[in-house]
Amino acid sequence: MYKMDQTQTPIFDALMEYHNRDTVPFHVPGHKRGDGMDNKFKDFVGSNILSIDVTVFKLVDSLHHPTGPIKKAMQLAADAYGSDMAFISIHGTSGAIQAMIMSVVKEGDKIIIPRNVHKSVTAGIILSGAVPVYMQPEIDKNIGIAHGVTPETVERTIKENPDAKAVLIINPTYYGVATDIKRIAEIVHSYDKILIVDEAHGPHLGFNDKLPISSMQAGADICAQSTHKIIGSMTQSSFLQVRAGRVDINRVQQVMNLLQTTSPSYPLMASLDVARMQIATKGKELLDRAIELAEYTREKINQIPGLYCFGKEILGQPGVYALDPTKITVTVRGLGLTGYEVDQILADEYHIQMELSDLYNILAVGSFGDTKEKMDKFIDALKDISDRYYGTREVKGEVLDIPAIPKQVLTPRQAFNAKKWSLPLHDSIGKVSGEFLLAYPPGIPIVCPGEIITQEIVDYVQALKDANLYVQGTEDPDVNFIKVVDME
Repeated sequence: MYKMDQTQTPIFDALMEYHNRDTVPFHVPGHKRGDGMDNKFKDFVGSNILSIDVTVFKLVDSLHHPTGPIKKAMQLAADAYGSDMAFISIHGTSGAIQAMIMSVVKEGDKIIIPRNVHKSVTAGIILSGAVPVYMQPEIDKNIGIAHGVTPETVERTIKENPDAKAVLIINPTYYGVATDIKRIAEIVHSYDKILIVDEAHGPHLGFNDKLPISSMQAGADICAQSTHKIIGSMTQSSFLQVRAGRVDINRVQQVMNLLQTTSPSYPLMASLDVARMQIATKGKELLDRAIELAEYTREKINQIPGLYCFGKEILGQPGVYALDPTKITVTVRGLGLTGYEVDQILADEYHIQMELSDLYNILAVGSFGDTKEKMDKFIDALKDISDRYYGTREVKGEVLDIPAIPKQVLTPRQAFNAKKWSLPLHDSIGKVSGEFLLAYPPGIPIVCPGEIITQEIVDYVQALKDANLYVQGTEDPDVNFIKVVDME
């Protein structure tokens, strides 16, 4: 299956050699292998991690010009994921997403994206100066979340924008829902466009046939993966996978060098190196266990009054081609509570911390770091909450319909850099927004920088507030005021 020996961990091995030499450090960082670190911190984290917190020199290689163990680690990751090059990102998938956008589009280029993109995508568009063309994802009115974009939506949008250079797809979604990414890749490439994939929530795909297909397996040109989110690397460490051909690998390296620090964290890179080894050599069995545990939890939750945990029964709905069962989305609207309220109850009373919550749902991210004991504690807590609240409150109503995507008159970059002033939201109709307005759920922007604010948008925001829904995006936390662009 692999061309290289995936048991190798070259970055970690180089750091171990440095450590075992008992090297005398006359290099940064200033804590000098922990000797200069205050005990308040060192006594908790231990000295081992500090002893491999080093800087760039020949033994441990350079992220910006890799020729040794870092280069070997990148080649191993590419081999494991089926790409032509795997770049290490130590400023997370947000940075990797910005880099992949900047690598394929420049100022004035059109890029087709779903409306519910992560803010790092918008940051990449602002940095590149590209022009976004939005696609509306499929909305699940029962669960109150956005699913994927369908192949039909992608093809229609390309036909309407034949001058677009690239298409970006989120796959899978935060909630573990995958679209037909292989069909989308075929469509995008048939029009000679570049397919970019935000695969933040799919670094484990491709290592177990019970999971959706990975973007590299599907034929994507470039994708960003949050290795730290699902598998065993440390927070802030991610991979950027590239397939040669439509994307210039040298250009990607230049952009990564432009965006990343010249003082990368070697512990983060070593954890990424070992996580790749783990998923490549032990992924199937580890994921088998994680999937089995998540399915057990899903079955038990669906027996609790007032709760619903979606699974295979939603397959085939628009935007739902495949599911990652390790994502456990619990819809709590049947309790008459919001997801935020249940999230807080779990954290404060049961010391169980969710990944996220929205108006109707809480999300538990499963992985091979879970145990049956932990899942049973989660299930028992939900049973207890149901016993206390089920039947005592009015069930939450349906999700409000989202206004049409407004007219874009400036690019996000132009709006971001423009002179802006603040005025009451109800007085902003007809003005060009300098900020975002987002509704949760389903997390889709109501208005983006550079778009015209309409009466429909203002009315929708008021309806959300009246329903005690969560609106965010403006500097004003109460969303009574919004910054608009001074068009003069």
